[in-house]
Amino acid sequence: MDVKLVVLFQKTIALLMDNQFGKLPADNAVNTKLFLESVAYLPPFFYCLGSKVFAPIKSDISGNITKIRGVFDKDPAKYATLQQIVEAEKETHGTEWPKVGATLALMWLKRGLCFIQILLQSLADGEKDENNPHLIRVNITKAYDQALKKYHGCLVQKIFKAVLLAAPYKSHFIKALSKGQEVTEEDCMASVRQCLVNFTATVDAIYEMCTTLNAELDYSV
Repeated sequence: MDVKLVVLFQKTIALLMDNQFGKLPADNAVNTKLFLESVAYLPPFFYCLGSKVFAPIKSDISGNITKIRGVFDKDPAKYATLQQIVEAEKETHGTEWPKVGATLALMWLKRGLCFIQILLQSLADGEKDENNPHLIRVNITKAYDQALKKYHGCLVQKIFKAVLLAAPYKSHFIKALSKGQEVTEEDCMASVRQCLVNFTATVDAIYEMCTTLNAELDYSV
């Protein structure tokens, strides 16, 4: 992995760990302002995992965050939660919905979040390639297969397989999560598991909301 990418990767992971999702309220409503603050640091994460295949995803995530923020900024009180945004757009756009506006942006953004959640969970669970335990390709592949693969056409899927060679070493990932401090892998993964509690709850809440409101489309790009 390129030295510049390693540095960027470490800084990005540190930002993600410092801007974790908060605990959801009893009704699982996702506060839009807090959500946007947390996801603002996601785009560079994908660049670090292999620029060729993930650069478009990084760009899409940046664009999706911008679209959601654009709607929220128009009326923060009206759009205090993600559900309020989706429900308002459902009424406004009629038959064009949900393939429009912040609803479509959220649909794709949650898939990126799901990718990260599965990747971190796989690492925390100790899943690895016994033949190459110092790499995290198996973890990235699992996350891609479960969160993004079915939404990508054959060409993008082939590119993904080719650029796995650019994936960071596990040691780089551990150092990034630990903000450069010397800690054991066990202690680092304990921090990841703690981070995943609210991260997973938030992702699950968004998926459940989209399913309940029929704000989900199944097509590939």
